[in-house]
Amino acid sequence: MHHILVTGGCGFIGSNFVRLALNRLDDCRLVNLDKLTYAGNLASLAGIEADPRYVFIQGDICDSELVGRIFRDEKIDTVVHFAAESHVDRSITGPAEFIRTNIQGTFALLEAARQAWIDPSIRCRFLHISTDEVYGSLDETGRFTEKTPYDPRSPYSASKAGSDHLVRAYYHTYGLPALITNCSNNYGPYQFPEKLIPLMINNGLQGKELPIYGDGRNIRDWLFVEDHCQAILTVLEKGEAGETYNIGGNCEKTNVEVVELVCGIMDELRPDSPYTPHSSLITFVKDRPGHDRRYAIDATKIRTRLGWQPSMTFAQGLKQTVAWYLENRSWCESVLDGSYRQYYERMYGDR
Repeated sequence: MHHILVTGGCGFIGSNFVRLALNRLDDCRLVNLDKLTYAGNLASLAGIEADPRYVFIQGDICDSELVGRIFRDEKIDTVVHFAAESHVDRSITGPAEFIRTNIQGTFALLEAARQAWIDPSIRCRFLHISTDEVYGSLDETGRFTEKTPYDPRSPYSASKAGSDHLVRAYYHTYGLPALITNCSNNYGPYQFPEKLIPLMINNGLQGKELPIYGDGRNIRDWLFVEDHCQAILTVLEKGEAGETYNIGGNCEKTNVEVVELVCGIMDELRPDSPYTPHSSLITFVKDRPGHDRRYAIDATKIRTRLGWQPSMTFAQGLKQTVAWYLENRSWCESVLDGSYRQYYERMYGDR
């Protein structure tokens, strides 16, 4: 039996991974450590708490004593490290928490793993989930590979780059069986409504403006979250310690194109909405500082070496995502508290 520590398991990607792992892995015990910040929601794992293989612990990954105790008490042999401050806009207005969580928190986990995994006979894995944003910005051609030099442009991406370097250092210095994945933009169910797609859905339902930064021509590579989680399981099973694997959806879209597609699906699924066509709500707002122009992932390595590739087309995944948010309004309402509304006004209210 594998004893798996998932950090940030109540967040967007983490909660989707917890559901998939418990569905696919019979012989495991899964410990979910989450601080339950604004983006962590227990409602995202409703029903999971009844599974005897699952335990939730509320806590901070920066709490070295707590993390060490979890490794010892739960006999952790596998770590899937999602927990991170991840929103670029928030990192611009408040970078300190990004440095604390993304770098110091990762350090605390690495130290706990190093001290707990002294016995070389135990097959352990430390999988660090990172982002394509560590590579910086692309021109009109080319894609990020695992050998692309790091060139982070925001406090968020710089903090993730720092944590990536720490993980590699622990592999090379201490022999810690660590792996890194760098993924492109995820979308799907349970994503906090500050990110592009759920923000547009939520605003469209209420007839609010659909704010798009700058000219809307910034390009991202989109990956359905369930495909990403399947890739993570594949890396855990087949990946080689010390290696990095880029995970992408092979789906480049401009931001304005994505928003227009969301509007079209909402028109189709909510034809009686007083705000149809929803595209009439699109509003271009002042661009954010250091806004990278284009990201694109080359996922050749994980495809050829480990046999993974995305199974969901963007058209399928986006329609499924919009439908989920329309059908789960209670979940959305439960995460949109007062602090989020104040943040939203600060980011998009001044045009």
